[in-house]
Amino acid sequence: MSFTLIILAGGNSHRFRSNIGKPYQKIGGKSLIEINLIKARKFKEIKKIVVVYNKKDIKLIKSLKLKNVKMVVGGDSRQQSTFNALKYCVNHIGTAKVLIHDVARPNFSTKLLSSILRNIQNARAVIPKIKVQDAIKQIIDSSNEEYIIGKKRDNLFLTQTPQAFNLKEIYHLHKTNSNKYRDDDISLYMDLNKVKFIDGEKNNFKITDKSDFENLRKIYRSQQSVGIGFDVHRLVPKRKLYLAGLKIKSKLGTLGHSDGDPVLHSITDAILGACKMGDIGQIFSDKSKKFKNIRSTVLLKQIIDKIKSNGFFINNIDINIITQTPKIKNLKNKMIDNISKLCEISKNQINIKGKTTEKLGVIGEAKAIACEVICSVIKYD
Repeated sequence: MSFTLIILAGGNSHRFRSNIGKPYQKIGGKSLIEINLIKARKFKEIKKIVVVYNKKDIKLIKSLKLKNVKMVVGGDSRQQSTFNALKYCVNHIGTAKVLIHDVARPNFSTKLLSSILRNIQNARAVIPKIKVQDAIKQIIDSSNEEYIIGKKRDNLFLTQTPQAFNLKEIYHLHKTNSNKYRDDDISLYMDLNKVKFIDGEKNNFKITDKSDFENLRKIYRSQQSVGIGFDVHRLVPKRKLYLAGLKIKSKLGTLGHSDGDPVLHSITDAILGACKMGDIGQIFSDKSKKFKNIRSTVLLKQIIDKIKSNGFFINNIDINIITQTPKIKNLKNKMIDNISKLCEISKNQINIKGKTTEKLGVIGEAKAIACEVICSVIKYD
């Protein structure tokens, strides 16, 4: 069964009170839009993704450089934005099922999404819900006097997204109820026959204001882990010198089984350590002929793909390059630019420092070059 996912990111974020709207706020270098996409792309059943955006945010949405995503301009309300996306899906995509999700709920688990996809097979709609646990009160205005009464919670619950629907049915409901305000899509259903409610998740809360965002940041901070990488290579004649994936003009090059890039080797080891996935020697043995003289850029890209498939993403990288020659100062910007592309992170998540040993030891005598790296990663699930 194939699905189209609609991510609603077309609101004005008035209550968030920031020059940058909620969909584009970042945690660990990823915007809320990207965090939602990361989780959705773990499911092969989701064939197409539509992101609804506010036309005033056109520069922001383009800056994310989202791949394999269709952009649809939102409307003046959530319902109009949803209808715009559904209309596009009916006219241009046509999958039988659709998931509708608010970008402001990025902390749903893949377990929840898996349950939604499984349950929609025998239902018209699947809706996550959670019980109301707080005491409910209502203010009553009678004869110009106000008083408070308690309300029973037995029949009250909160709905969450993602919500799953039959595409044609939810499109028809939106089309025929365009003049009625609805706070979410299941509210359009008068007949709940074969509508399935499943248990939602407390952590799948909606980001409404900055305090909600800080709570989300704390959750992801608790899921961060750190790794350390170190590498050293002898400098010898008649070898090329590669640092951070760049070929450096030098009379001496690094001796190694691969291209001997100590910076990328250290980054790779630090990433593997942070993800608890072993070390570079285990995965790319120097006893194997297929890795002889291989570029370290190739090895690092394989590791990036591997950690992404396991739900890990790099938060930041701090690098010390320890060398007497060459001088690192004039190479920093190019190195950072290349590392950001290889690791698929922004340049402001990378820091490089050039260090010497004050002419002490083999490094100080320009006979070797070393690198040490600390890397932190986040798991978005």
